[in-house]
Amino acid sequence: MKLSWFDQVFELVSASTLKLYEDSGRFLHQVIGNQTQALILLQETWRANVLHWVALLYRRFSSTAIEALEHIIYACLVYFLVCLGIFYTTRSNSPLWRWCKLINNVRFPRQHKLERVLLVTSHPDDECMFFGPLIYTLTHRSDCQVYVLCLSNGNYEKQAQLRREELWRSCEMLGVPAANIIMVNATNLPDDPNVEWKAPVVANLILHTVESLDIQAICTFDREGVSQHPNHSAVYFAAASLCLANLLPKDCKFYTLDSINILRKYISIFDLLCTCCISTYWCILGWDEAAQIRRAMREHKSQMKWFRWLYIYFSRYMFINSLREVNLSDIELEMQIDDNSF
Repeated sequence: MKLSWFDQVFELVSASTLKLYEDSGRFLHQVIGNQTQALILLQETWRANVLHWVALLYRRFSSTAIEALEHIIYACLVYFLVCLGIFYTTRSNSPLWRWCKLINNVRFPRQHKLERVLLVTSHPDDECMFFGPLIYTLTHRSDCQVYVLCLSNGNYEKQAQLRREELWRSCEMLGVPAANIIMVNATNLPDDPNVEWKAPVVANLILHTVESLDIQAICTFDREGVSQHPNHSAVYFAAASLCLANLLPKDCKFYTLDSINILRKYISIFDLLCTCCISTYWCILGWDEAAQIRRAMREHKSQMKWFRWLYIYFSRYMFINSLREVNLSDIELEMQIDDNSF
């Protein structure tokens, strides 16, 4: 039976130590008459055995590390191939669609009809930078009306009017009519990560929009805000406060966009397997559909810095949106966890 690497190392150390003592005793017996020479030979023997032990140990660990690296590479290759297979079969124009369909490209709750959906964002460009696949999927449903509530005018760089025009063009490319876009121009909700947005102010704006438009589902950021932006998180806490106070209409559901770690965030379609195994609801776009999201993002010309060019080509949010439904028990559990952490 093959020993584990720990057993092999233990056996190697034991054998080397035993050999060291045997050699030391033999040399001492041979030169017992000359103490100085015995000490010199003993030192050389110890040094030789230690070097021999280190060399053997290095070779053993090198072999194990190379073998482990090979296994990791093979596992990554298999993972990437599975993701490509899933992505290929989720496309509606795939020739293998009927025979080897692994998952649906869209998974939403069947018991709840998404006919009037409100997307709540913090800034112009959030709609396509993070929610593009969701908006594209919903706007291509004949029975669904999508509304966008943008809570700031994007005046961080004193370009509010330009940002407004960019938002309207971007939403048009995503299929959202101009009449369904609402931009809030409030001095107490500036586009500034250093300014705290008050939850009651945001909550009142969301509630008013929900009631006036007879909204059936709210979609916004989760508490992490995808990019850790404080304005994103503020929208979640405001919507959560409405849910906690039981102020939302009974038939209005609350969904949040999943925040993920930075590795998953930038592996594009190769996050498919993780998404399908972990997430509750999702929508997945094909190459041509994701290209439409990138074109919508490019309408925000004032925001297209070099890092956003990298983002639109490597981020999974250009292809994949995963959502979860938030209810009262979820919010209460989060509050209890937060209380226990202090």
